Amino acid sequence: MTKNASTPSVRDEQFMRRALSTALQARLVSRPNPWVGAVVVAVDGSTYEGCTSAPGGPHAEIHALRRAGEVARGSTLYTTLEPCSHTGRTGPCTQAIIDAGVQRVVVGIVDPDPKVAGTGISALRAAGIEVELGVLAGQVHSQLLPYIHHRSTGMPFVVLKMASTLDGKTAAANGTSQWITGASARQRVHELRAESDAVVVGAGTIRADDPELTVRDAEGTSPRRIVLGSAPPQAKVHPCTEYSGDLTALLRKLGSEDVLQLLVEGGHHVAGAFHRAGLVNRYVFHFAPAIAGGDNAPGIFSGDAVGDIANMWRGTISSVQQLDTDIEVVVEVRKENHE
Repeated sequence: MTKNASTPSVRDEQFMRRALSTALQARLVSRPNPWVGAVVVAVDGSTYEGCTSAPGGPHAEIHALRRAGEVARGSTLYTTLEPCSHTGRTGPCTQAIIDAGVQRVVVGIVDPDPKVAGTGISALRAAGIEVELGVLAGQVHSQLLPYIHHRSTGMPFVVLKMASTLDGKTAAANGTSQWITGASARQRVHELRAESDAVVVGAGTIRADDPELTVRDAEGTSPRRIVLGSAPPQAKVHPCTEYSGDLTALLRKLGSEDVLQLLVEGGHHVAGAFHRAGLVNRYVFHFAPAIAGGDNAPGIFSGDAVGDIANMWRGTISSVQQLDTDIEVVVEVRKENHE
């Protein structure tokens, strides 16, 4: 008898956590494919893990099955995301699972990609394999949020990062802003860049700070660089894409080009434009123990504030961590802010 997905066994949760941990190894290499983790638990109790390769390479389930070999027969396979059932750059994972003789498959969430969207689970069940769906679904959903958002909307998941003083200023009165935060916070920004497929800033930031916007202090590949406006010919940001126009149109274009996550690193004008348009999915604030102490320094967002406290934008703080003397606060968007 199949257990209710809302009450998974302790064993199922244990191995799904293993799969979630394994998936982290693919976070920087699998895009635009999802970063998936899988664990094969053989009848004799031995375990074999796998995560998604770079595009064109084996998916997580295939890696785990190959490592298990013949002992995969009669096993239980745990995977964070529904196995694919179509042929793309690689063959369907569902057929490999069937051919390996796996007896039971435990899945975190259904793949929202229209090419999958439940067909993988249906194929496994049609082959007589028991499928358990929804184990640690909330944690899997959080881990794959940029991928899910992209497949569901066709646009990248937008992360807005801003550094400011404790009194909410992003620069001094004369416009200087390097550096408000310390080395650890700047390293964290490089990690955010490595997790993103593209980074966008305004031309004003390029002229003022001449940033490279590359990954240097963390593992991973540098994101594609986008400048809103025109970058000076000798700017370090080159080669970059220069864009002028509607931000929603930009997001649709980037989504069609397999940009799953976009990092917004611009100044207060760019931050204000993305915020007011309701295009930000996650806010990452870095607060330094510094105070500008007046009104004549730029804030986090340019433009008019809300007119009444009842109309104040409100999110949900998902994490807080100390970065040496600075504090990182991550704020997730509430559903009603996007309705």
